[in-house]
Amino acid sequence: MVGREEKAMKTKIIEQVEEMIEMLPPQVRSFINGADKDYEGFWENAALSATNDIYWFKKWDKVFEWNYPTFKWYVGGITNISYNCVDYKVEQGKGSKAAFIFESGDTGQVRTITYAQLLDLVKRYASALRGIGVQKGDRVAIYMPMGIEAAAAVLACARIGAIHMVVFAGFSSGAIADRLDISGAEYIITQDRGSRRGKPTPLKEMVDGAIELLPSREQIKTVVVLRPSKNEVSMKEGRDISWDEFLTKGEGISSDLVRVESNEPLFLMPTSGTTAKPKVTVQNHGGYQVYVYSMARWIYGLRADDIWFCTSDIGWIVGHSYNIYAPLLFGCTSILYEGTPDYPRPDMWWELIERNKVTGAWLSPTGVRGLMGLGIDEARKHDLSSVERIVCAGEVLNPAAWEWLQKEVFEDRIPVIDHMWETETSGPIVGNPYGLGMAPIKPGSAAFPVPGIIADVVDDKDGHSGSNGEKGVLVIKKPFPGLTPMLWGDPERYRKEYWEAKPGTEGSYYAGDSAYKDEDGYIWFTGRADEVIKIAAHRIGTIEIENVLVSHPAVVEAGVAGVPDELRGEVVSAFVVLAKGYSPSEELKKELIGHIRRIMGAIVVVKDIEFVDMLPKTRSGKIMRRVMKSLLTGKELGDLSTIEEEASVDEIKEAVQKVKGGTRITDCV
Repeated sequence: MVGREEKAMKTKIIEQVEEMIEMLPPQVRSFINGADKDYEGFWENAALSATNDIYWFKKWDKVFEWNYPTFKWYVGGITNISYNCVDYKVEQGKGSKAAFIFESGDTGQVRTITYAQLLDLVKRYASALRGIGVQKGDRVAIYMPMGIEAAAAVLACARIGAIHMVVFAGFSSGAIADRLDISGAEYIITQDRGSRRGKPTPLKEMVDGAIELLPSREQIKTVVVLRPSKNEVSMKEGRDISWDEFLTKGEGISSDLVRVESNEPLFLMPTSGTTAKPKVTVQNHGGYQVYVYSMARWIYGLRADDIWFCTSDIGWIVGHSYNIYAPLLFGCTSILYEGTPDYPRPDMWWELIERNKVTGAWLSPTGVRGLMGLGIDEARKHDLSSVERIVCAGEVLNPAAWEWLQKEVFEDRIPVIDHMWETETSGPIVGNPYGLGMAPIKPGSAAFPVPGIIADVVDDKDGHSGSNGEKGVLVIKKPFPGLTPMLWGDPERYRKEYWEAKPGTEGSYYAGDSAYKDEDGYIWFTGRADEVIKIAAHRIGTIEIENVLVSHPAVVEAGVAGVPDELRGEVVSAFVVLAKGYSPSEELKKELIGHIRRIMGAIVVVKDIEFVDMLPKTRSGKIMRRVMKSLLTGKELGDLSTIEEEASVDEIKEAVQKVKGGTRITDCV
């Protein structure tokens, strides 16, 4: 695209930005305009304004370098994110302040560690890592539950320039093996077992199984095993060592940090796989720290005096960015919670918020719907007056779930803010800038592209920018500091799947989400682009239908998929989890179908609705609609390593058998 067409597109984007910022306070408008006028200058100022918390041993020589499709930020700058998270905070006098508060729902354990204590622990682990042979650039896999040891191991790797790859504790041996193989990790840190809802999870056993599946078992040099449960586990001589042996190997060895160039890798974060192996995203020290810090400041309003509770797990990108790195960069207190919101009591999260006087919380929409299903009485048992804001991401926060949290739980005292991001982006890309000054909240919308992001919703065939209400896909026009600059070991896949995914998105980052903009510039996400249901030439997002179902008082959660239909192309099949006090019935099913028809019109044709106790979800809380669709259409399920509860698949199988009139579907697993 050259000349006149390129100029016309730039003009349209500027017009859209101006339209959007009319909804924002004046001081926010001028701030956002800064990125449009001088993109590199905007991100240089972001880094410079963060220097009270983010130290550079040497300032960068160049802000941005784009060698399409990959890129670099703060080129030539020398830094270390672990130093900025821990050492720098102790040097600033925060040593006696709580860095992490760890709580386990399963065991009842509560533990606090200060910044000074955390620095000592990180140094011990750094020496121990060197003691087992880990050097700068080596990949270290961490397969541990949420906890202080896991967080300190992450920071210790970063301290010595090693690259950490955290694998969610509970993934299968096959999923671990895939990640070990792709990353080339030679060292593993794990523990004997974990616990979920009181049931033990054999972590070391999973690691042993994963190593057996590797093309070469000799790839793994050392496995370090923490044994908090004191259970006997198999230990391979010459490879496996206890935690005490690990620490002993570090005695007398330097714990000095390694100063790294801004674009040296910090960690690898694999995305969820389908039938293919997972994509392994990469985050670098310099750009990542500036981005997650800036988003925490601008979108979340994070401050040094916050008690911050992010409900994610260390195994996900959210856990990296907003359980560990960003809170420590600000010098606030971050709560690490191991467990679920309803075990062993249905008010676990509310109780934690009251006890710790939490000021800000990050929840997934799945978590909100789960709390909603447990009932308002559980929230009302507790004093939640310390909370100043709630932010939600992971999927669209259904308007009904937003209203419950905003109006029933918090009685409009604080804002409940939906926003959107992905593993690849490391932090928010669409959101309402609470930290700068908010625009009005529109329930169901994630609001606007965040400051510093040049985004649009375009047609994926010809690339034209969508008019008000016209559905398209979200694209980002330029790289930003938090975006993965590569896929580990797979440059062609990075180019094809992100920068040249569709004819109309070539040259822009393809986010993979279907969306539209309204007359005020707000972005409304309707589902993954590959999950859009096409009914008689109408494109309907799965989330649009799910939002309507959840707006009915009988429904606490819904999952929707499209199934083939000879006449219309596709029709809707829905799975519904009922709220307390409601029972499955044919009458309720007809009522829900009528509810969809009244709100969305006759174009949404529903083949069937089935009632289930749970939906298949990833362990990070996303509804696995592809699993539902695969079962409905008789296709193979692909990779289920990220699924939260395998029993949910059995539930959907039974429901599908009803839809199909008893057809056997067990063979497609």
